[in-house]
Amino acid sequence: MIEIREVLRRWQAGQSIREIAREGGVDRKTARRYVKAAEACGVPRAAAISDVHVQAVAERVQARPTASPSAERERLLPQRARIEQWLSGESALRLSKVHRLLEGDGVSVSYATLRRFVVRELGLRKRASTVRVDDPPPGQEAQVDYGCMGRMYDPVAGRTRNLWALIVTLSHSRYAFVWPTFEQTVSATCEGLEAAFRFFGGIPHVIIPDNLKAIVDDADALSPKLNPSFLEYSQSRGFFVDPARVRRPKDKPRVENMVAYVREDWFAGESFESLDAARAGAEHWCREVAGARVHGTTRQVPREVFAAVERSTLLPLPAAPFDVPSWHDAKVHDDHHIQVRHSLYSVPTRYLGAKVHVRVDKSSVRIYLGAEFIKAHPRVAPGKRSTDPADYPVGKAPYATRRVDELIESAGKSGAHVRTYAERLMAGPLPWSRMRQVYGLLRLCKKYGAARVEDACARALAFDVLDVPRIERMLKAAHKAQEQAQPSGKLVVLHPPRFARERAHFETLKSKSDDQGGAP
Repeated sequence: MIEIREVLRRWQAGQSIREIAREGGVDRKTARRYVKAAEACGVPRAAAISDVHVQAVAERVQARPTASPSAERERLLPQRARIEQWLSGESALRLSKVHRLLEGDGVSVSYATLRRFVVRELGLRKRASTVRVDDPPPGQEAQVDYGCMGRMYDPVAGRTRNLWALIVTLSHSRYAFVWPTFEQTVSATCEGLEAAFRFFGGIPHVIIPDNLKAIVDDADALSPKLNPSFLEYSQSRGFFVDPARVRRPKDKPRVENMVAYVREDWFAGESFESLDAARAGAEHWCREVAGARVHGTTRQVPREVFAAVERSTLLPLPAAPFDVPSWHDAKVHDDHHIQVRHSLYSVPTRYLGAKVHVRVDKSSVRIYLGAEFIKAHPRVAPGKRSTDPADYPVGKAPYATRRVDELIESAGKSGAHVRTYAERLMAGPLPWSRMRQVYGLLRLCKKYGAARVEDACARALAFDVLDVPRIERMLKAAHKAQEQAQPSGKLVVLHPPRFARERAHFETLKSKSDDQGGAP
């Protein structure tokens, strides 16, 4: 446009075509075309040259005759309606499938011609336009992503492993933090974010992560389901989580563009002896290299922008470290216990068979059924168990927990000889190995009555017979004799008994008190 205006300006000044070409720096033929176009468009030689005049001359010079359609394009024109139908609607076909269908019907065209036809004639298959999103306010947003840096030797594992980098970029200032790690677990992610928050001196209000399993359990564009452990971490730190959509890197472009930059500028060509050395090198690079450069988009130094306007807007750092929990699903078995991380924890009887959610941290285990809190236990080592006797049915706790003293107390309620018999049964180095015999003795008390079992225990102790089956046989024999004697009249049970006086009334021998002059 500047070239055309200069030619027209010199033409208005009365210069010849040769002078215009020589002094205007254009070809003589080009100058002649511009002058002829100006004369044809009616550009005045005395008035000022406007943009409308320049545009009219340019269109006239640059106009080209429309090319006639090719033979392949001519063959596609009658198929326009069919092609549009195939490519529209919910059951739209792929363009390659449309190409094969046309060939099957005898319409032979190249795939490139078909694609150009679809784009120009139907307006389909065009690249979608994008809208540049403005930067959020200072401290409002941080974008988070993992990037694979390459291979690195792990002295702890004794082998070469993939080294990942957790990259956290503040969207406003573009100040970034890099945390090398060998894992992408919830604990590793929380550890990296904690290091990033310490590096920034505060916490952003919102983080936009990728859909990694450490953060998102179920990816969804409208209502993603977050990992409960990470959700609990975000609640303790006060920030919100807004995951990016699946396969939508433009949802977090500020950190997405950092992955290749970190890999090529920080990791490539470096050699680190350990993971701690890599983390120290990454932090120095973030502060002195990436943070001190002039950013290609903002044309500002990220570290300076962060210090000037963003640091003061971040949330304060927490005082205590976060104990990252893990959540598990478990079933309450018939033995009143659940198994979590190779340890057993008791649950009350009414929850037998239920599927519960278990939260495990370093010191405690908490059990939930839906939103109902059921039980809390101190965490025990793998292979151990934590049992609350109150979770068992009444009377089952002493046996399950092998509490010998409580079992002896229960036997004492049926009589002194029953208690003594129970004590004698469980005397020795392994008392719990004979607890079933004591339980059998207590069942006999319920079946035949405490008085009869007390009598049988007294006789057995007199002869030093410690055999519960023997006592059971004695009780059965006595009971059978009574059942057989009552019908025959040999045994008459009086209710109430005829002789209700005390035994001392029938004694014929003098008592010791009588010999010593006591009362008769």
